[in-house]
Amino acid sequence: MTDNKSQKTEDDGECCRIEEKINKAEEQHSEEDGHDHDHSIKEKSTFQLFLPAIISFGLLLLAIVFDNYFTQSWFTGWVRIVWYCAAYLPVGLPVIKEAIQSIRKSDVFSEFLLMSIATIGAFAIGEYPEGVAVMLFYAIGEIFQSLAVQRAKRNIKSLLDQRPDEVTILENNVAKTIKASTAKIGDIIQLKAGDKLGLDGELLSDKASFNTAALTGESKPDSKLKGETVLAGMINLNTVSQVKVTTAYTDSKLSKILEMVQEATSKKAPTELFIRKFAKIYTPIVVFLAIGICIVPMLFVENYVFNDWLYRALIFLVISCPCALVISIPLGYFGGIGAASKNGILFKGSNFLDVMASIQNVVMDKTGTMTEGVFKVQEVVFKADFDQNEILQLVNALESQSTHPVATAIHEFVGEIDSKISLKEVEEIAGHGLKANVNGKEVLVGNFKLMDKFSIKYDIDPSSIVYTLIAVAYDKKFVGYLTIADSIKEDAQITIDKLKALGIKTTMLSGDKNNVVQFVAQKLGITNAFGDLLPEDKVNKVKEIIAKNQTVAFVGDGVNDAPVVALSNVGIAMGGLGSDATIETADVVIQDDKPSKIPMAINIGKQTKKIVWQNITLAFTVKAIVLILGAGGLATMWEAVFADVGVALLAILNAVRIQRMKF
Repeated sequence: MTDNKSQKTEDDGECCRIEEKINKAEEQHSEEDGHDHDHSIKEKSTFQLFLPAIISFGLLLLAIVFDNYFTQSWFTGWVRIVWYCAAYLPVGLPVIKEAIQSIRKSDVFSEFLLMSIATIGAFAIGEYPEGVAVMLFYAIGEIFQSLAVQRAKRNIKSLLDQRPDEVTILENNVAKTIKASTAKIGDIIQLKAGDKLGLDGELLSDKASFNTAALTGESKPDSKLKGETVLAGMINLNTVSQVKVTTAYTDSKLSKILEMVQEATSKKAPTELFIRKFAKIYTPIVVFLAIGICIVPMLFVENYVFNDWLYRALIFLVISCPCALVISIPLGYFGGIGAASKNGILFKGSNFLDVMASIQNVVMDKTGTMTEGVFKVQEVVFKADFDQNEILQLVNALESQSTHPVATAIHEFVGEIDSKISLKEVEEIAGHGLKANVNGKEVLVGNFKLMDKFSIKYDIDPSSIVYTLIAVAYDKKFVGYLTIADSIKEDAQITIDKLKALGIKTTMLSGDKNNVVQFVAQKLGITNAFGDLLPEDKVNKVKEIIAKNQTVAFVGDGVNDAPVVALSNVGIAMGGLGSDATIETADVVIQDDKPSKIPMAINIGKQTKKIVWQNITLAFTVKAIVLILGAGGLATMWEAVFADVGVALLAILNAVRIQRMKF
């Protein structure tokens, strides 16, 4: 019982730490845009949030009825004033409090101050219903915004639920339950049907099916074979399975996903940054213009009535409050990041949503991106004067030094590594292959560029074979080659078709031999394709496109893709099979390795940008019209309420819409 309590305490602590990180990011966001909300509301139910507004609305409605429909002799004088004050206080006090706190933080011209001045001013000139209505609808707008942000935060924090608190490990074939955070690399986890995997690992059982929806957004079961990687958060669907832990608890893909999503809120889109700067300049200008509207006419208008011009100034203040912009625009981008996460796409910042929306070129790697990256040895063609079994054992031992999918294919074909083989001076030559020394003799395993580099003569034409070739040389002599085939991903064709429909140019860059690359590109209908490329060649090809003032998204999965991923306007990493270096460098991570998520990510970016600009246009258009009417005395406080709070509500609802869209 004590252990369970301590476990719960530790888990609660973990949740608190994550929540603190999210709140910290939100507070930083609030401080920057002058929209500092009371975060204590997150602990209240929806009813508790709306209760002050319900009380205020009830009292206001009764007051309007007593004023206009069922006139009461007692509802006059101080009773009427107290009644309207009682209707105002539940929604007005929190805003006045926020205004005072903002002033203490040297943020004098906040929207809270604008609302406070406008509503208190309305009371001062006897416009009680309007004063209460402005604050009431403003408070309702704030609640809707808070609910929308809470929902997005819950989506992020719900990822924690995908990581179980405990795991069952096998020690001397005896099952033992321990804290997931204490499991070590090399431990064997036993998963029953319905159990969630707590750490990344390698499947030891022959076969298992997993629900990967928590990580990829896909409900379709994913079958894994012995030796394949399985990730924290996956749910075992059928028989009891065993998994060997390969990654520490804090370094799992799921932990990294959490960090990426939390950090995404700190990277703002240019539109968002502009609106913040705009609001900081715009708000004080509005205050001084309102003062001018109230006082300046005194010098020019013959029948000047202070209360009339003060009323116009107050209307001007309410209309010009920038809440619709400073609330809905960050919320739109936040919604875009949330919608992408739900579909297994991680944007590391709202700025990348903007860039993805305007991408003109998608450049992709071949292996592991458009093809499965699961190679199988098709044939072995060695010269007769070499012992085929002996050479294959050497190749298997040397390839065990690499994490490339080709190495896995050779290992599966040859079998267990001969422990008697002693490799010395092992060296990986980027874009070429591997070199080592065995018993004083040089062994080379790689592509035919490796043979050329070491002046190994061969008597075949590599370009005549439409397969990936692994050339082998031993003791300065060409031994022969292995042919390895890879299959195209089932959604690769759909991906290219969708990208073309969006008007985006496609290019394939690969270190694989050119005729294989051309064969895959032709089959898929990719516009440009280049093979036999070194990592630096990929960088140069992308630089050529960027030099034409065109935006580029590069999609890759290997360590050698990291430089070109960093160079591109948007780097996209395949997060399932992808290397950690590429995932760290990338701006967007596709969690399930499906290329069809590339056009989906572009569509999410386009829809997010569209919604943001709809909100900007709506806010400015309505406000401009009502501002002109208000300054001319043609608009009342009720029109001002719609121009400010009504537009803010519409903008919030529009921003939330993206979280419900299907892409």
